Amino acid sequence: MERILVVDDEPITRMDISEILREANYNVVGEAKDGYEAIEKCEQYKPDFVIMDVKMPLLDGLKAAKVINEKKLSRGVVLLTAYSNKEFIEEAKKIGIIGYIIKPIDEKSFIPNLEIIFSKQEEFEKLEKKYLKTAQKLEDRRKIDIAKSILMRNQNLSENEAYEYIRNLSMNKRTDMGKIADIIILTGENND
Repeated sequence: MERILVVDDEPITRMDISEILREANYNVVGEAKDGYEAIEKCEQYKPDFVIMDVKMPLLDGLKAAKVINEKKLSRGVVLLTAYSNKEFIEEAKKIGIIGYIIKPIDEKSFIPNLEIIFSKQEEFEKLEKKYLKTAQKLEDRRKIDIAKSILMRNQNLSENEAYEYIRNLSMNKRTDMGKIADIIILTGENND
């Protein structure tokens, strides 16, 4: 189950939110009373998600969320606030907030809303991984083509022989072909 940090400057609100989450079998790993403490607790506990009020003393929720997101201290921040004006929402979107829930909390809709938010974040993370993997494959393919050209020119190999050379070296060294291509590109360009 997700590990959650609850951040609110009101102790009773913090306690209520934590209790609702625990009753729904979420693991509340910590609580914080302001943005600075939220960042510290994120560094300490590495929660999956942070549920945080916007208006707090010292460092508000938007600024704290920005730091948490930039440092990747959690998988996402859900803002919990009494403020629903356009400027807060626009700022939240810019920062990369994954959810925005308006106070007062309605217990019947709070947990279902969180479950949808967490589910959508999981889908996003899977798509992001897939995208990064595909981007890496495309980059490796580009590097392998460059490395093949270098081998064809410097060792007078056919395109197929150059590919097999890279592939065999990759298997023998137990590393991916992209890394082998990097080395060939680095060393091959110096031979000119």
